[in-house]
Amino acid sequence: MAAADDLKFQEFDDAANLLAANPDATTISIDEPVEIPKNQHGRLQEPGREEDDELLGTDDSDKTELLAGQKKSAPFWTFEYYQTFFDVDTYQVLDRIKGSVFPVPGKNFVRLYIRSNPDLYGPFWICATLVFTIAVSGNLSNFFIHLGRPTYHYVPEFRKVSIAATTIYAYAWLVPLALWGFLMWRNSKVMNIVSYSFLEIVCVYGYSLFIYIPTAILWIIPQKVVRWVLMIFSLCLSGSVLVMTFWPAVRDDNRRIALATVGTVVLLHALLAVGCLAYFFDAPELDFPAPIIPAHNGTTVITKSQ
Repeated sequence: MAAADDLKFQEFDDAANLLAANPDATTISIDEPVEIPKNQHGRLQEPGREEDDELLGTDDSDKTELLAGQKKSAPFWTFEYYQTFFDVDTYQVLDRIKGSVFPVPGKNFVRLYIRSNPDLYGPFWICATLVFTIAVSGNLSNFFIHLGRPTYHYVPEFRKVSIAATTIYAYAWLVPLALWGFLMWRNSKVMNIVSYSFLEIVCVYGYSLFIYIPTAILWIIPQKVVRWVLMIFSLCLSGSVLVMTFWPAVRDDNRRIALATVGTVVLLHALLAVGCLAYFFDAPELDFPAPIIPAHNGTTVITKSQ
């Protein structure tokens, strides 16, 4: 039976004495927190889910939103509030344009380029440049198609500028607004859905339209086959940016709803491209009336164009 002195609490003046008595003992300091190796977390997660979380930005999205809220703390009726939406440098704009023209497979456009500092500067000027590019290129295309015809008189169609502006800006603002509202609604139904902010969605749509600027210039070529090939190529590039951005946000929803959402996004994007090409460049040719030339004997002669 153990002695009474062995059962009493003893005070250790120095931890070195204890280690000297038992060199193989393991010591733990209560001042230092116990760290769990990162590989243990990886074992608990499903395969591939860690990469998916990285694409969605779930690790530091809350911190980013908090910082964004602190950054845009000015009242919405002040100029400083809207100034933050245009607080972007040339390098960031060019980098985002490059990311929209050359999308990286499996990479989220919002995660890589937008989430740190979403802006309206790039989308606004991209849409404005696209409006004038489509309008001017459409007029030049009509001019080159009828060039050389004696019955054709070129008249610039300035109304194409207003039509292009209404179409482009309505698409760049109303479609993101509807998509943002839908994601917010589905987020209330399914907890796993990651919802983007309205500014991030507008940013994605705005930069995805940049590829149509050089495409619209090349649409001046009076060959329908070349135009449609360029349209399909541009649609695949810009559409892939939208798919890789919004598919991770809806993939945890019902399968049919997720596919329908992504399909609607691609369909509306395709309708914009096809509509601009068909209206501004592939408009049906008009039969111009033959000019009436008065004769010297009082009669009129109608010339017939070949």
